Amino acid sequence: MLEESVRDVATGLRDRGRPFEIVVVENGSQDGTAAIANRLAEEYPEVRALSLAEPDYGRALRAGLLAASGDVVVNFDVDFCDLGFLDRAVPMVEAAGGPAVVVGSKRTAGSADTRGWQRRLITNVFSSLLRYGFGLTVSDTHGVKAMRREAMAPLARHCRNGADLFDTELILRAERAGLQAAEIPVEVVEKRPARSSIGARIPRTVKGLAALRLALWRERLPGGRRPVL
Repeated sequence: MLEESVRDVATGLRDRGRPFEIVVVENGSQDGTAAIANRLAEEYPEVRALSLAEPDYGRALRAGLLAASGDVVVNFDVDFCDLGFLDRAVPMVEAAGGPAVVVGSKRTAGSADTRGWQRRLITNVFSSLLRYGFGLTVSDTHGVKAMRREAMAPLARHCRNGADLFDTELILRAERAGLQAAEIPVEVVEKRPARSSIGARIPRTVKGLAALRLALWRERLPGGRRPVL
């Protein structure tokens, strides 16, 4: 799947005629993923391969963002690469006065989430917690994103969470720093089963959200001013 995704993205970006780079971040794989990534980096001059020892999705996203050199960074999961999202989101980020981050939302009007009802329900509950418990304005934090690197990379360096909550903490920090976030609808189709069960993910996420809420509250300065970043 990695090889197919990288080849499709590289071909699509070359067809668009704009300079680009693809940073592949392999994290703790026990199969041949690292070797495939390195081989693709040798074949495509636009591809760079990074390896992390720890299997941590959020820290892989953070490493890719911080390693990128372009003005706009778009993150794709290996099983969800949407060049149509790139075509819509990148001009928004590049526009004068445009948002610092554009999220591909599974929940906004016009989106299509074809996952099972249990995962859709959990996403809805999670999003409601973020809206009412943290004041988040966008309806989703996970999945594809386009980001202005200059604005978002410093925030990523301060993120404490990896795993499932890096995306969420990054968007929350962006909004708390006064940066504009926007969203556009996407269609989500699962190409492979989720790597963690719902039963394992729920308590881990609840615990992580509680710790994040406390950390963000502690960062606030006296008088209700902006948090320290």
